[in-house]
Amino acid sequence: MTMLIPFASLVPVPWKNGAGSTAEISVEPPGALLHDFDWRISLATVAHDGPFSLFPGVDRTLALVEGPGMMLEVDEGRRFVLGDEDLVIEFAGESAVRATLNGAPTIDFNVMTRRALCHHKFGRRRLNGKSVFAPRGDRSLLFLADGEGLSVSSDDERIGLVRFDAVVFDTDTVWTLEADDATIFIVDIFLGSAPP
Repeated sequence: MTMLIPFASLVPVPWKNGAGSTAEISVEPPGALLHDFDWRISLATVAHDGPFSLFPGVDRTLALVEGPGMMLEVDEGRRFVLGDEDLVIEFAGESAVRATLNGAPTIDFNVMTRRALCHHKFGRRRLNGKSVFAPRGDRSLLFLADGEGLSVSSDDERIGLVRFDAVVFDTDTVWTLEADDATIFIVDIFLGSAPP
């Protein structure tokens, strides 16, 4: 079943460690909390330097949506700059991650999958005009990261999105996407652990 998730309906809640806030876009099973989800997709606002919450057994993908980005230090060694040149990073939820903002708050798109149960693939596309889209996962979600609007249509449905809206797709349908200069994120969730 296809479902529109309007950004206007999302309610920010404190991070697990209380150092920021997150607005949940979609979670499985429905109503799951931060300690018992199978997978979770959210928008996080990072307003201060500090540590990320720990999520043992979870694989994470973080993508910059708005703001100048930040430097992430992972396990007191590896450093990544989430910014204009590197818009997406992946890391393990049990890793100790500390964020240092690049002068201003950021909004980030966050995907988390419990690796014993499922895994995900993240994609980023730029649209200008029409494009065909066929969801690939057991569950697939499209998020309008940038742009004035996006039309998503099939033979049976037509859905209009504004910025930060999302759609969870019926994966048996081929869709037509249409926008004037938009950036979308696509998350495909696959049941079962990731192949080695």
